[in-house]
Amino acid sequence: MRYEFFVASRYLTARRKQAFISVITFVSVLGVTIGVMALVIAIALITGFQGDVQDKILGATSHIMVSEITGQGLSDHQQLRTQIESIKGVVSASPVAYDLVLLSGPYKSYGAMLKGMDLEREKESSPWLDPLDRGNIPDRNTKREGILLGRRLAMEIGATIGDVITVLTSSSRLSPIGLIPKTKRLVVTGIFNTGLYEFDSATALVHLETAQKFFGLEDRVSYIQVNIDKIFMAPEYAEKIMEDLPPEAFVTTWMELNRSLFSALDLEKKIIFLTIALIVIVAALNIIASLILMVMEKTRDIGILMAMGATTRNIRNIFFQQGAMIGFIGTALGVTLGLIWCWLANAFKLIKVPVDIYQISYVPFHIRFVDLCFIILVTLLICNLATLFPSHRASKVDPVSALKYE
Repeated sequence: MRYEFFVASRYLTARRKQAFISVITFVSVLGVTIGVMALVIAIALITGFQGDVQDKILGATSHIMVSEITGQGLSDHQQLRTQIESIKGVVSASPVAYDLVLLSGPYKSYGAMLKGMDLEREKESSPWLDPLDRGNIPDRNTKREGILLGRRLAMEIGATIGDVITVLTSSSRLSPIGLIPKTKRLVVTGIFNTGLYEFDSATALVHLETAQKFFGLEDRVSYIQVNIDKIFMAPEYAEKIMEDLPPEAFVTTWMELNRSLFSALDLEKKIIFLTIALIVIVAALNIIASLILMVMEKTRDIGILMAMGATTRNIRNIFFQQGAMIGFIGTALGVTLGLIWCWLANAFKLIKVPVDIYQISYVPFHIRFVDLCFIILVTLLICNLATLFPSHRASKVDPVSALKYE
């Protein structure tokens, strides 16, 4: 052990004649601890919230949507699907037909989005379809066609497995009394739960052929939803898909659909980091005050060390290492307490939020290893910078003046 570290640790742990300096040192460690703990908790909160919302959104929607600009639907969707799936990195491409409808159930009527999909194919990439929350995917061979309801939508209209509901669409058909809305009676065969409130409370699913016939699309589809293996490369995949599309088709990515939400979360994460980092800076000022007072108290010791042959560099290292130990201890305690709090918050779901607003029932805390390393590095850097002035001042002590009256 180098004697600089030995002396620095003795100064930090030994009882001192001036108790006030001990208090300042304790406050410095406590300040760093609180600042780091707050940073870990805040970053874990924002990261967990953003990740959970992102997972739920992407679990219920597609990564890329290929639509038709006129609203008439894509006619040659089979060929388009083949072209899209031939692109390396594309996991699946599924046709979707959809429209707004009114569902009339045993309890009341409720507006919803009716989507026609290839349900057997879709369950391979949608974990919430396999298995369902209750029931099964509609059988194509039954006399009455089936429908899947979101969990909260089923609660709204009072429907359960086996109930027959009436679906009304805005498109009309000609009858002896004039134009009337199209209606269709479907049996509820299953209920799904994605965890995304908006999707579960306003979405019903049927087979693609059922929706095409009901909406009068014939062989056309509303859009093709595409899933890719690298979700953050969606813009690059969108450019590749656009190369083979007809002029009337256009592409939208999940980032564009949710740009405002994720931009707000990213900005909030940066602001919170900068704001709470001020706590660490205040703690660093306490380190400066503590070390300066220590230099004043240990002037005699510094003079003796220099008289025994210690260089200015050795003296500077002693007080630099003392400040670094304060920063290291505070950082270690802060990280440990922050991680313990995150674990407790996740285990007991301590922070509840309205699910209809935030899409999740409680706030999850997820800390990424990269974020944790960044917090530790920034804190240690601030603490080490705070030791430069006091350690430099200690190295400038004149041994003759320090020992003049000894």
